[in-house]
Amino acid sequence: MRWKWLLLLTIISISLVQATSDGDDEQVEVISDNDNANDNDTENYDDDGGGTDTEVEQLVSEETPEESPPPKEEKIEEIAPAEEEEKLDEDAIDVEPIQVQKSKKGKYMNYEDYMGFNLDTSDNNYDWNDMNNRVAPNEPPTHRNDGRGYTITTARLQFIRSHFMYWFFDKGGPENSGDLQRDIHASNQQVHKNFNFQLPFFGFRFNYTRVSLNGYLEFSDPPEHYTYPLVFPIKDWPRRNDPSFIGIFFSRCRIGRIYQTDFDQRVPGVYFRQERDLMTRTDRFGVEVRERVMWDIREGVVGSDTFIPKHVVIITWKNMSFAGGIDNSLFKTNSFQMVLATDEVYTYAIMNYAEINWSSHTEAGGDTTGGEGGVPAYIGFNAGNGTQAYEYKPYSQASVLRDLTGRGWANGFPGRHIFRIDERIMLGTCNKDIDAAHLPLVFAPESGNMLGGTIINITGPCFMPNERIECMFESEPIPVVGKYVDRNRAICIQPSLRVQGYIRFAIRIGTEPFKWRGWYFVETPATATDRIFFEDSSVHQRNPAEIRISWNRANLTTNFNAAVRISLYGYRESTIRPELEYIDMIENQLTNTGTYTIAPANYRMRNNPNVTDMQFGFLQITLVDPPDGISPVLWSKPIPLAWYFGPQWEARHGQNWPRALCDNWLRLDRFLRNFAHEVPICPCKLDQALYDKGRFMPDFDCDRDANPTCLNHRGGIHCVRSGTPTSQGSEQQCCYDRNGFLMLSHDQMWGSRPRRTHNIGQHPYNEANKVPTLSQWFHDIRPYYSCCRWQDEQAVGCETFRFERRPSQDCVAYQAPGVASIFGDPHIVTFDGLEYTFNGMGEFVLVRGKNGADEIDVQARFQQVARNIHGPVMATHPTSIAVRGHNSTVIEVRVRPRDAQWRYRLDVFADGRRVYFDRQSLKFQYFHGVTVYTPSYILNQSEVVIMFPSGAGVEVVENAGFMTARVYLPWGFINKTRGLFGNWSFDVTDDFTRPDGTVAQINLNNFETVHREFALKWMLSDRETEGVGAGLFTREFGRTASYYANITFLPNFIREPRDFLPANRSADIEMAHQLCGESYQCRFDYGMTLNREMAHFTRNYYDSAVNIQRSNQVRVLSCGILETPRFGRKSNFMFTPGAVITFECNEGFFLKGDRRRVCGLDGRWDLPEYGYTECLREVFFVRNIVWIVILIIVFVIMPMILCIVCVVYQYRKKQLRKDPNYVLPFPHSRSGSRTTLKGINSDASDIGDDNSIKKVRSYDATYNTHEPLKNKPAVDFDPSKKMDLDEDDITSSEGSTAQDQKQMGRRSQRLASDYKAIEEEEDSRYPPPPIESPQPYNGTYSPTFSNLDRSSYASTQNQSPTPAGAIRVFPQSQQQQPQQQQPQTSRFFGEPSTVSPTPLTQNVGLPRVADSRSTEV
Repeated sequence: MRWKWLLLLTIISISLVQATSDGDDEQVEVISDNDNANDNDTENYDDDGGGTDTEVEQLVSEETPEESPPPKEEKIEEIAPAEEEEKLDEDAIDVEPIQVQKSKKGKYMNYEDYMGFNLDTSDNNYDWNDMNNRVAPNEPPTHRNDGRGYTITTARLQFIRSHFMYWFFDKGGPENSGDLQRDIHASNQQVHKNFNFQLPFFGFRFNYTRVSLNGYLEFSDPPEHYTYPLVFPIKDWPRRNDPSFIGIFFSRCRIGRIYQTDFDQRVPGVYFRQERDLMTRTDRFGVEVRERVMWDIREGVVGSDTFIPKHVVIITWKNMSFAGGIDNSLFKTNSFQMVLATDEVYTYAIMNYAEINWSSHTEAGGDTTGGEGGVPAYIGFNAGNGTQAYEYKPYSQASVLRDLTGRGWANGFPGRHIFRIDERIMLGTCNKDIDAAHLPLVFAPESGNMLGGTIINITGPCFMPNERIECMFESEPIPVVGKYVDRNRAICIQPSLRVQGYIRFAIRIGTEPFKWRGWYFVETPATATDRIFFEDSSVHQRNPAEIRISWNRANLTTNFNAAVRISLYGYRESTIRPELEYIDMIENQLTNTGTYTIAPANYRMRNNPNVTDMQFGFLQITLVDPPDGISPVLWSKPIPLAWYFGPQWEARHGQNWPRALCDNWLRLDRFLRNFAHEVPICPCKLDQALYDKGRFMPDFDCDRDANPTCLNHRGGIHCVRSGTPTSQGSEQQCCYDRNGFLMLSHDQMWGSRPRRTHNIGQHPYNEANKVPTLSQWFHDIRPYYSCCRWQDEQAVGCETFRFERRPSQDCVAYQAPGVASIFGDPHIVTFDGLEYTFNGMGEFVLVRGKNGADEIDVQARFQQVARNIHGPVMATHPTSIAVRGHNSTVIEVRVRPRDAQWRYRLDVFADGRRVYFDRQSLKFQYFHGVTVYTPSYILNQSEVVIMFPSGAGVEVVENAGFMTARVYLPWGFINKTRGLFGNWSFDVTDDFTRPDGTVAQINLNNFETVHREFALKWMLSDRETEGVGAGLFTREFGRTASYYANITFLPNFIREPRDFLPANRSADIEMAHQLCGESYQCRFDYGMTLNREMAHFTRNYYDSAVNIQRSNQVRVLSCGILETPRFGRKSNFMFTPGAVITFECNEGFFLKGDRRRVCGLDGRWDLPEYGYTECLREVFFVRNIVWIVILIIVFVIMPMILCIVCVVYQYRKKQLRKDPNYVLPFPHSRSGSRTTLKGINSDASDIGDDNSIKKVRSYDATYNTHEPLKNKPAVDFDPSKKMDLDEDDITSSEGSTAQDQKQMGRRSQRLASDYKAIEEEEDSRYPPPPIESPQPYNGTYSPTFSNLDRSSYASTQNQSPTPAGAIRVFPQSQQQQPQQQQPQTSRFFGEPSTVSPTPLTQNVGLPRVADSRSTEV
């Protein structure tokens, strides 16, 4: 028996010597290669299958000699199987041994010490071609900008992308463990990892994670225990934790074992590796990781064509067994890998399932040997905090889970599945194992231009090359045939559609029904994303010299040398079916440079008689020879076509072709219905327009925040348009100048213009006058160019367009809406201005209104405020607003959780479906009966406005997680509203009207009375209640109204913080007063929550609500339209009281009427004194003056003459009654009057003391003889008496000088030779005609004389003989002079004489200088 003992001692000695020679490091390596084997040897593991890895590591550490030689790669490779030894030796790295300092103990080493030895950091000997290399590359990350960085080749990229699993290493690094997380084991199942960057996930964003042994990444705390099957989100949140996680294989796991014959001998366990700042990395490993991940995602997920990863995290679970199994189950393992890539905006997850041999652990009901039965692993995503979850069906928690290794086919690999996970979960791979009547379809882009040509990439069903693919767009009856790309992707080309907004989009494969469905948003051409850009406004001119355009050439193809084609299309509505037709080829073979200059002169000789009636159209850019025959299509915005058709129009209509086009449109437009009475009235001022959220929204063509160019409204800073079309499809537009006042078309061509058709069109959209954007251009914008922009502003056509066909409406009758608001913990301001506080918990009615067919329902959800440092806060705040109009789509706006607001602040639901407004083309969205938009300057979706055709509107604003809602109602809802916002009746006493119609008598200072007697009556329940209605909210995961409602919740009813805060919190009381001042709402909120942000925004919201109400209550007086005169201008365009307007005319025109008008304080323009202002051309002005003179003569002077004649006739008639023989003495001629005056003057006895002629009495007849007349008294004829002279002739006598001459009227002068005939023919009652005196007279010209008079008057000598019996009349001064007898040279008046006339002076009883009764004439 001794030999046996000796043999045993010899074997033991040999074993000890061999162990000493090999070193304990080899033992450590063996243990690290198979930790679970050591666990099995020690037979020390718990029920979950976790081995005592910590004890093994401690044992190894204790047995390792301090001065043991360092390990070598050759020794490490010796443990590999013999058949793999040669291969592994070829891949071994030639690395110098690391001399570890003796002072270092254990397995830890500083990174500086590790990098300080003779290690080749350039990795020149590293085998980059071995994708299963176990040693991590140690080249440090570099960020060169000198062009010396690593450049990957196409062949290299294809090579690394041909491998299924991404890199993970179990060697290298400071601890020579690579990416292996040795701290993860059964006793410590997760480790915390900091990203040092932001990882967007499911609406939230995290800069850390917890890597779990159980097949998931965790971002928040899990509940204490799980129940199977797993259901997320956890409904009991916040009472139970609802974790946020990414579950690639969520199941209880333990680290398994591998066989020595396995090909991959990397250590089983969890691996974690992250590569940061890849966008600027220039080292080889960083570049290869970036390029591989980038192209795998771009080709694997639709809509990721521009994604570039910035950070990448690779987590690998290798050889994971299930918990609770027996020892032999450790060899039944699963291996899977997750790759997270993000640019800190978008995040993608690549899931590689290499091997799945078990599905369930024992706690979930699985067996202990094979992990079969029970509830399989959960695969999916949970956002956490009770928000939303995504379970990957049909594989998650189902028996088909094992099919994950053969499904997916992302990048051509079975077992690879890709998701986009930043905001919502979007599957990037096909799903073959699911079937239902309605399956979710993933496609990108999710919107496109109405004109068509958008390439839609589709993922959902698994495609086969020989199967027929059809795409159905809701508005098109004929399906579009799709094209196969790969197993995961097909494409469809969007046809030209005549619709806007969301439509149903579905596909089918073969003869299956259209069961894969989604919602596709159709953009109107006016709001679609710009694809073709115009460098300036030359395309809008009448005859531009050139038009420069540009486009993003990558939108067509990545081959920048490809040939592109530029085409021109036009639009018209000549029949009920609108036509969008091809016109001409602008350029057929053009290199895809991204720029081009159109020369209109090249198209002057074109002749397109069939399309010359198309006055506007579009540019289109496509590929000439696209791969696979499919080319993207780029469309421009609508443009006028004068640059192309101008020469043809000129040849047809002449040089003034714009007038001809305008006249044609005017004739057609006059046959169409009048629509101006349908559109809402414009506000007078910009502030009013901005506060009228229910009727007006920003005009994207003139928006001070997004598009301040205002091309067609020069001088304007902002325009608004009606948000919803009228019942007939019309639209109002209101533009405002820099002073904030309404711009009117009566003042200038740049003013506001109503539109016959709305931009969003009208259902059905495929008929003329109802097509979105195109009909508006055809009826409203096209004529603006031909009538005004291409003509003069004061042309007849332009003024007809401005004043008659598209006139601005003044704002005289504008009525500002009523406003009510809710904010804070909730504080309410009713329509009548009543303020109160209500802290209920649940869903409540804010407004229920009905005005005929117009209805409005607004509801709010109140939830408890988050805890503060002192515990729960007994107050609530609004978290969601739901709105519905008359049969409209239900819109809900919900505040996102505080940690999920990094990108979007509010969630918007349309009939339960989330919608987003994150792109410019999606800013304005129209649903059935409602328009929803976010202002263009809002990028985080923190403000949402909801508009209804009734003019009602709801505005929801979020700041720092706190919401306010304002409701705007037109005056039609006065005395027709109920709810927490009260009855709008301008009387606060009926604001507390209950659903049954009774009014609660409440003390506003008693919050409890408001709470119990009024507000709780408006709480919504799970069923519809009379007077209250049913809830409109979207409740996920089976939740009901009772989930949010708590009628027993007792909030704080005390108003002031000093009354409800304890005395030891005086600092909080003082801070409340400092922050809030006089606002009790702000003080209350701060005292309850101790949140400064909430207090600040409560005060801000309160001030805004009060200011809007006060602003709307102030009526802006307007004097209305005061037209600018044609060919004239106004000094300004003001129309408010106190405005003073002055008018001026253009050169060559004369102003007629008032030059100045004033707007009175009563809102009326002052009445014109001289008539309405006009500007007339000179010829018309003179013509007017002539007509005025004629009218004055006809209607003024002639009536006066007739009156005089009548007066004289009546006087004579009266005298005849007294004396039948009365004869009115009337001289027959001018010479007779003169001789008569001379005769009177010759008799000194007839001249009075005042040198005036005495009035002689009248005679009934002319005395020709001395015989008495029959039946008359015998009166002796005294030849010395003067003849009777009428006063008119006396005052018409000629004076002695030109200055003394006056002419007040003169009868026709007769020739002297005529008097004899008159004397013979006339009745003997008249005196004989006078004989011309030989005395000279003054011949100065008088403007009132006739030509005969002038000739006579200008004579220097009068040689007419003096009739017998004539009396000469001369002034006294002339009678004293000796009279000189002049020779008689002519018997007619007016004949020239060489003798100067003697001045004639006459005193006829008129006032003189010295005597007021005489005048020197």
